[in-house]
Amino acid sequence: MKRSVISILVVAAALASCKEKIVDERPIKPDNSGEDGLVTAKYQNPVIRNNCPDPSVFDDRQRTGYFYAYSTQNGESGEDDCIYLPVYRSSDMVNWEYLGNAFGGSERPQWVSDTRIWAPDMEYIDGRYCLYYALGHWDNPKKSACGVAVSDSPAGPFTWTNLKSINPSADANGMLVDYASQGVSNSIDPNIIREATNGDLYLFWGSFGTDSGVWAIQLTPDGLAIAPGAQKTYIAYQTEGTYVHYRNGYYYLFGSKGSCCEKNKSTYHVVVGRSADLLGPYAGPDGKLLSTKSNAFDNDANTMLRAPSSGYFAGTGHVSEIITDDKGKDWICYHNYWSGNKYDGRCLSMDEIIWENGWPATRTGFPSEGRVNGPAFKKKSVTAAHAVPYQKHSLSGGTPGDAFSAPGPLVETSDSCGCRNTWRLSDEYVEQFKVKSIYE
Repeated sequence: MKRSVISILVVAAALASCKEKIVDERPIKPDNSGEDGLVTAKYQNPVIRNNCPDPSVFDDRQRTGYFYAYSTQNGESGEDDCIYLPVYRSSDMVNWEYLGNAFGGSERPQWVSDTRIWAPDMEYIDGRYCLYYALGHWDNPKKSACGVAVSDSPAGPFTWTNLKSINPSADANGMLVDYASQGVSNSIDPNIIREATNGDLYLFWGSFGTDSGVWAIQLTPDGLAIAPGAQKTYIAYQTEGTYVHYRNGYYYLFGSKGSCCEKNKSTYHVVVGRSADLLGPYAGPDGKLLSTKSNAFDNDANTMLRAPSSGYFAGTGHVSEIITDDKGKDWICYHNYWSGNKYDGRCLSMDEIIWENGWPATRTGFPSEGRVNGPAFKKKSVTAAHAVPYQKHSLSGGTPGDAFSAPGPLVETSDSCGCRNTWRLSDEYVEQFKVKSIYE
C-alpha cells in the first residue's frame, strides 16, 4: 500500500549549527508487523516538537477513536497568532496533528483580567467534555484562578458562560476556585479525580508559595461547581502540576518540584507519593509525607523522573494522565526543554511507566533519548496521523491531514511572560527550504 510521506531534505543542515545530536524529524510510520493484531510505532522524544507546556492527554478512543493533547496558552495575549489553548489529536500517541484553539478563533475566557490560559485538564462527565484550566498571573499569584468550560466535542469550541443553564449553582463564568473563595494563592494546575469507591468528583489544584500548596475539594456530580458545603483539604507542600492516578487500592499523586521555566537551567523534576485515601496523607517511597515542610521530595528517593546529566533534556515535569495501551502497558507524557537541539520551547515527551514494588518508575529515571517502541494499539485504532505545529505554516502547503508534515526549526516570538516561551514555524524556514514528496 502506497503512503505519501513528506520528508524534509535539509533537517541535518538546518540543525547542524547546534553541534549536538541530530534527530531525524520525519514522522514515523506505524510498524504493521505487531503481534495479535496490534500496531506499534517507534518514536524518539519529543513526540510533539513544538511548545506544549503543562500537557494533558485525554483518551477518547471509546467515542472518537483518538487521543487528544491540550497545553498551556501558546503566544502573547492579544496577538493574532496567539493560540489560547492548543489542541492536538493522535491515534497512536506518537504522531500528533494540530487541530486549533480549544476556545475557537481568538476567543478566550478573561473573567480575571491580564491572565493567561495555563495547565488544562480534560474530563468526560455526564455526556459532555469538561475542560478545566487555570487563569494564571505570573506577577501576582493571588489573581490566579481555576475554571471549567464545556463542549460536545473534545476539540471544542468550549464555552464558559452558559454553565448556569446546566447547573444553577455554577459560577457565571465557570470559576471554581480562586484566592478570594478559598484563600489559596497560585490557584492553578487543576486536576480532576474520582473517588474509587463512591465516584465522587474532586478537584486538586495549587502550586508554590507560602500561602499556596496543593489542595483538594469536592465538586458537584456534573463537575461544574464546588459541592455545597465542601471544605478544602491540604495535600502537598511546595508542589505543582498535580496528577492523581488510582491503581490497586492506592491513589498516586504525581507532582513537579524545582524551577519550571529557566530553559536549560531548569531543575523541574517529577515526584510521587501514594495514599490509600484520596485525601491523603500522601507518602513517598521513603515514607516522608508530601504535606510536611521539608526537602524530602527534592531527593532521588521520591523522584520518579528528572532531566539527564547530559543536558539533552531539561526542565522535565508536569506529567499528564497515564494511558494504558492495548497490551496493558502504561504510558505517561510530560514536558521538557529540548536543550540538545536548542529548542527553548517545552516540547511533549513520552515514556513507559514500569511498576516496581507498588511504585511507578520509568526504565531509566530520565526521558528516553533513543528510538524506542511506542504504545501498542489494535490496528483498527491506528491511522496515519500528522505532526503539524500550526495550520497556517503547514509545510505540505495545505491543511493538516493533506500529507505527513514535520516541524522545522522553531523561532521565539515575543511574550511578556518570559517564563512561557512562545514558538512558531519560522517564515524564513518555509521560504528557503523545500519539501519533497516520496512515494514507496
